[in-house]
Amino acid sequence: MAETPQKLSIICFSGDFDKALAAMVMANGGRAFDYEVNLFFTFWGLNILKKRKGRRPGKGMFMQRMFNMMMGGRNNLPLSKFNFGGIGPELMKGIMKKKNIKDVDGMLQDAIGLGAKIYACDMAMNVMGVSKEDLIDEITDIVGVGTFIANAEGGQVLFI
Repeated sequence: MAETPQKLSIICFSGDFDKALAAMVMANGGRAFDYEVNLFFTFWGLNILKKRKGRRPGKGMFMQRMFNMMMGGRNNLPLSKFNFGGIGPELMKGIMKKKNIKDVDGMLQDAIGLGAKIYACDMAMNVMGVSKEDLIDEITDIVGVGTFIANAEGGQVLFI
């Protein structure tokens, strides 16, 4: 009988740089140890999957357009502490570059390359005015919470 692979499912709820970085480190670590890794991006976490850099209004009602406009993509994520009006993430990226540590974008691409599954939350996309066209092409699927729970069954779940 074949051994069931270990599984790690990560809910990426936050759009903060440091939290996105933690999720990517865990995803890559899981794949390095041959875990099945599922990343589920919901609400502000969808910002990590935005295709384009910069802020653009979305589609839909006024608040949906504004929510989408607030998301400037994974290269514009604020720090959860000491953001300093946007300077904090740049300082952290500078330190990471000097230490040869990839940024969120590089780690996301590594996770995808290593076979992590990337899921976007359908409900959050509808609320936030985010369309499939707004997101990177490497998404495994756009799913509801029930599908994520079924995919996560039998494994560890992290909420970041």
